[in-house]
Amino acid sequence: MVASATHVTVIAGIPAISASLYHRIRFPVGDPAALITVERGDGASTRRILILRDIELDRARKHAHADDFHCPADFTPSTGLSGDRETATAQSVAECVRRTGATTVAIDRSTPAIYWHQLVAAGLQVSCDPSAGVADRRCKDAQEIDFLRQCQKDTEAAVQMACQTIATAPARDDGVLLGGGKPLTSQRIREAIDVFLLRRGYLNPEAIIACGTMGSDCHEHGSGELKTCEPIIVDVFPRSRRSLYNGDCTRTVVHGVAPRELIRMHAAVVAAKHAAIAAIRPGVTGEAIHAEVARVIRECGFAMGIPASEETWAQARMTHGTGHGVGLEVHEPPLLALKGPPLIVGDVVTVEPGLYQPGLGGVRVEDMLVVTANGCENLGTLPEGLDWRVKA
Repeated sequence: MVASATHVTVIAGIPAISASLYHRIRFPVGDPAALITVERGDGASTRRILILRDIELDRARKHAHADDFHCPADFTPSTGLSGDRETATAQSVAECVRRTGATTVAIDRSTPAIYWHQLVAAGLQVSCDPSAGVADRRCKDAQEIDFLRQCQKDTEAAVQMACQTIATAPARDDGVLLGGGKPLTSQRIREAIDVFLLRRGYLNPEAIIACGTMGSDCHEHGSGELKTCEPIIVDVFPRSRRSLYNGDCTRTVVHGVAPRELIRMHAAVVAAKHAAIAAIRPGVTGEAIHAEVARVIRECGFAMGIPASEETWAQARMTHGTGHGVGLEVHEPPLLALKGPPLIVGDVVTVEPGLYQPGLGGVRVEDMLVVTANGCENLGTLPEGLDWRVKA
């Protein structure tokens, strides 16, 4: 090791889980690992040292983004290594940093506390850079955008399948939708989405299939029988098992005739979405884009924000921000909301305005977009309407 290191950073965790670490090394191993970045004071190039389990070294050399590859035993401190795998990895990281000659080291906010503990125990001064491993993930490279494009394509296919299944289902005399002669429920649609995406290589968190008044709570996942002439929010946000990137798409479907007030709410939501997309470009803040959505929502006669009580909820309202970043996590910076930062080229964000009215339900329409030098590219292709019957 070179003793003239001037700056050392550590990002550690389990790459298959830690978005920050996986983003740096692009190697989704399921055991503890750490990336040590050494910037030398002698003008030599920066070195990235990856420490991980010995049986993973050959694969890591072929696939991981790093310069040097080591197992914990390569940096055994004088006190030896613990029999606990994560502790041993942290001990070896501390020893590796110590051998660089550095006296200080910066970690990111996702690195587990055991690494901080071992670095301090080795006599090093440790600081945390809150933006490390987060801000650098915002500007997606070409590979990441390809991953997200495929994720969104498959996510939209699942949303389309669900919406068309609902829209074309027969209905009983009491308005309950049927599938295979049995009541069609949120749980059955959710199961169909799970299977659809599993076959395409995705892990799918519990999708939102919220019918009627359940949809007036924007994050209610929904349960029970689906009914005709009621709004049903379909929100799907799976993660690719191969790339670890996420899709995210929402549409609202009505079987039969949509209530008049819901049609008015839907028109406002779609108009707000178009206004937000038109405003997206580098340098515009997430707060400004959210303000544009709020302007349209209010101009259409609806309200913004969570009311003080149910009694003051006299009209449909948008109760959440306009959108969020998407990547290795389905919710990540930047936010399109109050205090949202300026957008940069390569940001991938959702735009998902919604309106919610207790006693009636909700409407939400969501697309995913890439911020480009001249504006943005919409990764979505789905229609926005409430009627999802297959057209002849």
